[in-house]
Amino acid sequence: MAELEIGQHCEVEDCRQLESKKEATVIKRCRGAKNSETAAKVALMKLKMHACGDKSLPQTERIYFQVFLPKGSKEKSTPMFFCNTWSIGKVIDFAASIANLKNDNNKTTAKKLRLCHTTSGEALPLDQTLASWTTNKECPIYNGGNVILEYLDNGVQFLEDTNSYLE
Repeated sequence: MAELEIGQHCEVEDCRQLESKKEATVIKRCRGAKNSETAAKVALMKLKMHACGDKSLPQTERIYFQVFLPKGSKEKSTPMFFCNTWSIGKVIDFAASIANLKNDNNKTTAKKLRLCHTTSGEALPLDQTLASWTTNKECPIYNGGNVILEYLDNGVQFLEDTNSYLE
């Protein structure tokens, strides 16, 4: 190997420095993904600690949500858990009883209490189960995620401005 004069750089050393920078970038990217995964797990753990629900449900059947309550409610949101085999209609009834909300879904003229997807704003169909929405390919709901409970007029299938609930 030839000797270098002051001010000259070894190309091999430059390559090593570039390689170490690339490795550091890859490690940082992975660490970021790992951190967000860990953050999601921590958020779910905190949600589980404070969630209300039917304590007789086996842990394996529970699904947890931060439920954003209708505008004008005393509280903005509350953590709850439900059975993943329950229909959306049963989930609404159960959530309404926990949050002390008026539920006139059985009356034809009243506004209906509906469970809405936070991303799409779609009112989830009452006859489908929570499990069918957690496995939905297009727009799933996630264990530990957010859902919105809101009064909608008859025939309305979408909630406008879902971001206003999450702020």
